[in-house]
Amino acid sequence: MQAAVCLLAGVWLWWGGAAWAAPPAKKNPAPAKGTAKSAGTSKSSSAARKTAAKKKPAGSQGTQPPRRATQTAPSADRYKQIQQALAEKGYFSAETNGQWGPESIEALKRFQQDQHLEPTGKINSLSLIALGLGPEHSRPAAKPEESR
Repeated sequence: MQAAVCLLAGVWLWWGGAAWAAPPAKKNPAPAKGTAKSAGTSKSSSAARKTAAKKKPAGSQGTQPPRRATQTAPSADRYKQIQQALAEKGYFSAETNGQWGPESIEALKRFQQDQHLEPTGKINSLSLIALGLGPEHSRPAAKPEESR
């Protein structure tokens, strides 16, 4: 029985139980005016305060919804819009069917090269803006208020 208690106490201490049971450490009193602080302690303690102030409790995200882990693929309609924009500019000659295939990729690569963008053939915001499409949002942008 005594061995079991010692074992449990050892595990408790190993898992940080002493930190939970220890009373909170007292802060050093502020030095009196005219006394000098050592440079090493003031830098490290102020850095520790700044770091502690920046940290937020785990799981607190406020009212914002959680972010998506990955970007979603464009819809067939969006692919068709991009193909049509490439066709209007003379880069895409195949049927604009909304299926992103090798012809679409090559057309986008040529367009990106001519626009001095990295010719990856992958749809990105800079390419969409250069095509005149810009990013697509799920809700319309708010109208600016008119000045009187």
